Amino acid sequence: MNLKILASDIANIYEQNPKVEAVLLGGSVSRNWHDEYSDIELFVFWKGAPSDEERKGPIVELNGNIIDFHPYEDEEWSETFITQGVKLEISNFLTETINKVISDVIISYDTDLDKQCIVAAVYNGVTLSGDLVINSLKEKVSKYPYELSVAMVKENIFLGNRWNNREALLERKDWLMLYKVIVAVQTNLMGVLFGLNRQFVHHPAFKWQKYTLSSMEITPENISNRLESIFLDDPKVSIRELEVIIEEMYELIQRELPQIDLSLVLDKSLFLRPKNKIN
Repeated sequence: MNLKILASDIANIYEQNPKVEAVLLGGSVSRNWHDEYSDIELFVFWKGAPSDEERKGPIVELNGNIIDFHPYEDEEWSETFITQGVKLEISNFLTETINKVISDVIISYDTDLDKQCIVAAVYNGVTLSGDLVINSLKEKVSKYPYELSVAMVKENIFLGNRWNNREALLERKDWLMLYKVIVAVQTNLMGVLFGLNRQFVHHPAFKWQKYTLSSMEITPENISNRLESIFLDDPKVSIRELEVIIEEMYELIQRELPQIDLSLVLDKSLFLRPKNKIN
């Protein structure tokens, strides 16, 4: 099934409501990253708050089966339903809320990942309805602020105190905690890379990592395969490789954003908790 055609057909139903100002296709389908497991993510922008009946109307018309139907929370109404064997994730926002989120990220340099995901959806999304509205929003997010790049890097360069315990975790074979630490470090590195490459974060858990890294120009060499290998290789090998990647990342930061002082960060990130002396 062509998911983009189905998304367009569904958008046509939503736009029949005069309160709907625009419909935007987001997620993997909008980026041509989708596969047989992908669903359709639609962002519906409203002039005024939608009623439950207005939200359910398109689902009924599509003979959809509702999986989730959430009330207004965190400035969003959301629902999930299945139609024609495809899962739909619908995010409903007031258009004024989208403009506020864009202002927070573009003007105030807010690094909040949920807000960045909304901005990324606007930046990368495919317009299905409401060209004028969405074109106006896309113009506002067309340039990634230099100040946001600096803020993203600063927020993610410290890798946390647990990283200093990596040798102890290895020797104890404390695998659950060790891999939690590895995941946390990789997450921080992804945050740094988004900042260095001036890309809005499109998923709070950095989903579609391979595709994302292939779209970036400022990265350590062969970074996608190396980050993947960290979860597949022997843990001792993985930790050594991660240490090398971290040093390369700091070199990139010093090259791209020399105004950021890394002296304290380098000391903390390369520090190893010493063994206790037992007499």
